Amino acid sequence: MRAVAEGLRLGGAVLLGAVTALAELAFLLLALPFLGNPNVWAATRRLARLEARRLRLDLSSLDALSDGRGKRAAGYLAARVPVGVLGGLVIALLVFGVRTAVPFVSAWARGEPFDGMAPSLPLGTYLGVAGFVALFLVLSGLAGVHALEVTLARRMLGPDPTEVLRRRITELAESRAGIVAAVDSERRRIERDLHDGLQQRLVALSMLIGRSLRGRTELMEQAHREAQQALTELREVAWRVYPSGLDSLGLGEALAGVAERSSVPVTVDCRLERRPPMAVETAAYFVVCEAVTNAAKHAGATRITVEVHEEEDAAVVVRVRDDGAGGAQATGSGLSGLARRVAALDGRFEVTSPAGGPTTITAVLPCG
Repeated sequence: MRAVAEGLRLGGAVLLGAVTALAELAFLLLALPFLGNPNVWAATRRLARLEARRLRLDLSSLDALSDGRGKRAAGYLAARVPVGVLGGLVIALLVFGVRTAVPFVSAWARGEPFDGMAPSLPLGTYLGVAGFVALFLVLSGLAGVHALEVTLARRMLGPDPTEVLRRRITELAESRAGIVAAVDSERRRIERDLHDGLQQRLVALSMLIGRSLRGRTELMEQAHREAQQALTELREVAWRVYPSGLDSLGLGEALAGVAERSSVPVTVDCRLERRPPMAVETAAYFVVCEAVTNAAKHAGATRITVEVHEEEDAAVVVRVRDDGAGGAQATGSGLSGLARRVAALDGRFEVTSPAGGPTTITAVLPCG
C-alpha cells in the first residue's frame, strides 16, 4: 500500500512538473527583455523554490535559491523545460495505454470482439505480455524523469563542487582545532584533579602514617580511610583518561558503571544490535559521563535517563534527560568540549535546557 501511495505521489509530481515546465517556459520568454530587472531575478528564484518543494528537496542545501542575482535559478528553469516536457509525454503515453486497455479488457470480458479481434487465448497472451512490458517501461520512464529532475535541481541549484570541497576543508580544519582544544582542556582538568585532589590526599596520608609511627596508633584508622579515598579518586581519574571497560565490556556495561558511580539514580537503556566503532563508543561514553556529572553537580537532578540506540542510517543516538533545574549553556566549557568531540566524528550535538528544566542532551554519532 505504501509503494502504491509513493508511486501515485511520484506520478503526480511528474505531471505537475510537466505543467509548470510549460508555464516557466512562457515566463522566461516574456521576461527575456527584462533580465536586468531585480524583480525578474527574484521571481525566478521563487519559481525555482517551488520546484524544489515539489521535488521535496532540502531548501537549505540549495544556495542558489537565496544567493546571487538569480541567474542560476533562471538557468535551472530553462534547463528543466525539456525534462518537464519529457515527463508530460510519458504521462500522456500512460493515459493512452490505460484508455486503450480498459475498453479492450471490458469487451473481451463480455465475450465481444474489440477492434475486429475476437477473444482467444494466444492473442490474449500476446497482448497481455506486450501490455505488461509497455506498462513497465512507462513506469520506469516516470521514475527516471523524476530522478533526472532531482539530479538537475541539485546540480544547478546546489553549491558548486569546488565550493563544497572548500567548505568541507574548513569544517575539517575547525573540527581538528576543536578536538585539540577539547583534549587540551581535558588534560588540564586531569592535571588539576591530580594536583588539587589526589596529591593533597596522599600528602595527608603520608603525614598521618608518619604521626602514627611516632606513637599515635589511633591515627591508623584515619590513614586507612584516606588511602581508600585516594584509591577511589585515582580510579575515577583513570576512567576519565580512558574507560578501559569499553574494550572488554562494551558500551552498555561501561554506562552501567557510570550509573553505579553516580550519586543520582540513573536509568540506562542501551539497545545496540552490534558494537559501533571504538571512536563512537568512546565519544558516546564521554557524552553520558559529562551529562550525568553536570546533572548531578549543577542541575540538582533527582532522576537521569540515558538512552542509546542505533538509527536506520547506521548512526548511534545518545540521549540524556534529567529532571533538574535546566538552564545549561551549550557554550559552557564541558558541553562545548563534548560538542567539539562529537563534531570531530561528523556528528550532531544538541542541548535543550530551558530555565526550570528539564534538560535533554542529544548526540548523533555516525558510524560510517
